[in-house]
Amino acid sequence: MVKDFSATKNTLQITKLLKVLGQDFALSQNPNTRKGGLIGLAAIAVALGKESSLYIGDLIHPILACFADSDPLVRYYACESLYNVSKVARGSVLVHFTDIFSVLSKLAADPDQKVRSGSEHLDKLMKDIVTESASFDLVGLMPHLRKKIYSNNTFARQFIISWVSVLDAVPDIDLIIFLPEILDGLFRILEDPNKEIQKMCDTVLNEFLRSIKKDPSRVKFDEMINILITHSQSPDELLQFTAITWIKEFVQLSGRKMLPFASGILTAVLPCLSYDTDSRRNIKETAKAVNFTFMKLVTEGDDKETFPVEVVGDVMEEEQLDLPSLVDVLTKHLHHTSVATKVSVLRWIYHLYIKIPTKMFPYIEKLFPELRRALSDSSDEVVQQDLEVLAEIISSPSITSSSDDADSENQLPANSHGMNPYFSKFVISLLKLFSSDRHLLEDRGSFIIRQLCILLNSEDIYTTLSMILKTEENVKFASIMVENLNTILLTSSELFDLRMKLKDMNTEVRSKLFTFK
Repeated sequence: MVKDFSATKNTLQITKLLKVLGQDFALSQNPNTRKGGLIGLAAIAVALGKESSLYIGDLIHPILACFADSDPLVRYYACESLYNVSKVARGSVLVHFTDIFSVLSKLAADPDQKVRSGSEHLDKLMKDIVTESASFDLVGLMPHLRKKIYSNNTFARQFIISWVSVLDAVPDIDLIIFLPEILDGLFRILEDPNKEIQKMCDTVLNEFLRSIKKDPSRVKFDEMINILITHSQSPDELLQFTAITWIKEFVQLSGRKMLPFASGILTAVLPCLSYDTDSRRNIKETAKAVNFTFMKLVTEGDDKETFPVEVVGDVMEEEQLDLPSLVDVLTKHLHHTSVATKVSVLRWIYHLYIKIPTKMFPYIEKLFPELRRALSDSSDEVVQQDLEVLAEIISSPSITSSSDDADSENQLPANSHGMNPYFSKFVISLLKLFSSDRHLLEDRGSFIIRQLCILLNSEDIYTTLSMILKTEENVKFASIMVENLNTILLTSSELFDLRMKLKDMNTEVRSKLFTFK
């Protein structure tokens, strides 16, 4: 009958028949009648063949309504009916794809096994149709995909991952530009306890990363980096390793565009440097690679006011460090329990004072107390690195004293080598530290003094120490310090040149080396 109507172009009769089956039968109160209506709609589509595309709305809408039916058998028949309609109509059903996708995502987690089985066949057919389609409304799908990707149901997650994989594989679909909208959801799925789901998600993420590395120009790095930073702190090892790996690639591919995110990136990688178990070795090595590469991005050019990248519209983008946030992160991690993390932090501070001393000057008062505290660290490596930072700060000609720092108690006459005012401030604070912590003086005093004499001018160190000790009120402490300084001077290889100078007392300069009026 339907074939006859179609042959004679009797659209009115076909429409009437669809209305009867769709409204009176498929939406009936009787479950059996609903099943009959669904079978009838599928039969009409088969009879119409390619002509079914002309009536696709009347065919699909009643079927979609039946997917919400409380009777699992009705839902199953709806799967079969939509399958047959879609098999005939093919690409014509894509105009209703978002509704079909929404239904499929729910059916994937249906409590009835038979319904799930029916939906799997329908799902496979829809993937084939999308793959072969020349035009697909990805923009319209994204809100649904973005919402469904946060499902905690294992079957729903499997469904979402399979669709993301299919869409990404379609040559005419550029899913990369929409990746920022679904990346967080993908990383959440990656920590699913189901190993099969993990493996599927890991494969999809690896495919995305390969595409990113192949053509970075179309990737919105800035919209995804904070997602990676968040997941890099996950206790799940696979999730954390994947996030750190992505950060590494982002830093290598986008370079200085990552500078504004420095504090977040270092928050992600610095704690990872402390890992010492085999299971987290890959995470640690990847974090070290990120840290090394990222540090090289900070150059002398960053000490200027701006470092423009490009003009986007009317907005000038700049590759600049957010120094306040970065210094906060470094200060926080200087209190970390790991030697490797603390050493890395100190190397970062040293690097910043080498490359951008002018911009780092305002943070001296914030960092100085933390650096002095680090001298009491139990690790020789930390103390040595800390001394290198302090030596750079107190010897840098780029650092000058501000009016707020004019503290007469902490200021001494300028030394012969033109050290900045923080030189005397540091030496004074070091002696105070030794005075208050005699264990530090006994255990590390000689080591610290000798290292300072390597890093700085030994004559300046001894001259300044002598000037301060001359006015020291605690005579006992002063005598202990003098004894220690004499022992270091007479025995350590680091003070060889200074010993040679002291032997030559013929000139007025040499004879007054430690003589003050």
